[in-house]
Amino acid sequence: MKTGTTSIFKSIFRELDDTALDTLRQVAEMQVYPPQYTLCIQGAVEHTFYIIVEGRVAITQELEDGQERLLAVLGPREYFGELGLMDDTPRIANCVTITQVTVLEITEEVFDTVLSNSPSVAYTLMRHVLDMLRSNDRLAIVDLTTKNQELSEAYTELQAAQEELVEKERIERELEIAATVQRTMMPTDLPDYSDYNFAAMIEPARQVGGDFYDAIELDKDNVALLLADVADKSVQAALFMAVARTLFMVESRRSLSPSEVALAVHQGVIDIAPSADIFVTAFYGVLDRSSGILRYIVAGHERPLLIRPGEGVLRLEGHGRFLGMIPMLELEEFSIVLQPGDRLVLFSDGVPDATDDSGAQYGYGRLTSILEANQSSTAQELVDTLVADVDRWNGTSPAFDDLTLLILESVDYDGSKPPTG
Repeated sequence: MKTGTTSIFKSIFRELDDTALDTLRQVAEMQVYPPQYTLCIQGAVEHTFYIIVEGRVAITQELEDGQERLLAVLGPREYFGELGLMDDTPRIANCVTITQVTVLEITEEVFDTVLSNSPSVAYTLMRHVLDMLRSNDRLAIVDLTTKNQELSEAYTELQAAQEELVEKERIERELEIAATVQRTMMPTDLPDYSDYNFAAMIEPARQVGGDFYDAIELDKDNVALLLADVADKSVQAALFMAVARTLFMVESRRSLSPSEVALAVHQGVIDIAPSADIFVTAFYGVLDRSSGILRYIVAGHERPLLIRPGEGVLRLEGHGRFLGMIPMLELEEFSIVLQPGDRLVLFSDGVPDATDDSGAQYGYGRLTSILEANQSSTAQELVDTLVADVDRWNGTSPAFDDLTLLILESVDYDGSKPPTG
């Protein structure tokens, strides 16, 4: 036995006197094991206490799911397997050498011999083992407390996630209801005349949107054209859409002047929500079917495009600030005379601003080209063509904005059916 073992025992069992330490040194057996040697097997009943002299030992535990967890790596003057001296409790972990390891072994038989021949030594050794158990218990309690805290925090996070999920589902349900209500507010039937045809389409970028359109029959000769966009895409925008459309419908019955109607709507929006940072862009016009004169205003909105046979695609003039938010507003009225065969294309910025997968915009150039290539199409055919082309352009890219179209077609008569008025 190497004389250095006495110093090892003394560093571990400080309570023992020299006589007791010499007794342990004499009964302990020194062994050398190669790397990857299993000293203790999890679940096995073994009765040997190990003290590491040289080398390193890995303490691992097999979990119920089959995975292996590393509990500790022990080195010189550290020990393991102390419970094997006192009871038949199965090992709770595997102890495997990492390097070549030299250990001092005290077996149950040796411990029993010490207990018989040197009760004081055995008593001190047992007390030391109990102290180690208490220390391990304290560490286990700390570990369990930490894990309990982590579990409590995880449970709190799970509760918060559950509440967030419930809230998300509630919001989605409210959005579905809002979207249903919003769809019911869109005109189901547009005016049908012998001299003018209408077609429209709206594709919200989200469940609810801020775009709206209408063709309002004012009297036997006059019809109002409206396409507007509330500058937001939230439920608030949907509410303002309903308010703005109602205001347009009410005010359109009071005046045939587009500017008077738009200014009244502007003031109504401010009166209803004076502190809201929200506004409405709009194209609003009144068509006198008997003369073909369309008088209109442009309030921060996209200017319509006019397809005129023999002249191609023209962009209507017009300018003006949006409605709402800022009190002072002046709007100029413009006018154009529609001719048989004309197609007037009203659209929201969701058409030119549509982006493809690379981020490129659809743009006015492509829009104009599509219209020029389909000059002879009816209003409904133009709507279908444009919607399909924008959808193809978007590809897998999510829609940036609502896509809304309202197209007015002035019927090209051949003399067999005279125009109304």
